[in-house]
Amino acid sequence: MEHSKNDIWVGLFVMAALAALVFLALQSANLLSLSWQPTYRITARFDNIGGLKPKAAVKSAGVVVGRVASVSFDDDRYQASIALDMDARFKFPKDSSLKILTSGLLGEQYIGIEPGASDENLAEGSQLNDTQSAVVLENLIGQFLYNSAAGGGADKK
Repeated sequence: MEHSKNDIWVGLFVMAALAALVFLALQSANLLSLSWQPTYRITARFDNIGGLKPKAAVKSAGVVVGRVASVSFDDDRYQASIALDMDARFKFPKDSSLKILTSGLLGEQYIGIEPGASDENLAEGSQLNDTQSAVVLENLIGQFLYNSAAGGGADKK
């Protein structure tokens, strides 16, 4: 009887350890965000979002102040429409600006929010129009090669 009692305790410990490992893996991969704080949803439109994905962080001064709720395509304006769930603890002026940034050279993308100077704050359903699209590395390399080829040909003459 004592042998089976130990087996049960070992089994429970192994299951708890596996559950903790799955939880940590989901948290580190940014696939699970447990927050019971109230949020308010705002939207923004970008010309190019690069590799931005749902659940990506929204940061201000390096602090996570929200998450990307959804990414969709606006057929009328031919732009990406982004819904953001902002933490209700953090209030930002209505004239704040958004830009898509990359952590590191080839890291994951997130949205940076820079506060404006308006007296009114963002609220549920607000639309931000001051946005800056993602910098696409391939486009930068193409521009550099094009400019260096055009500049190199002009110097030789």
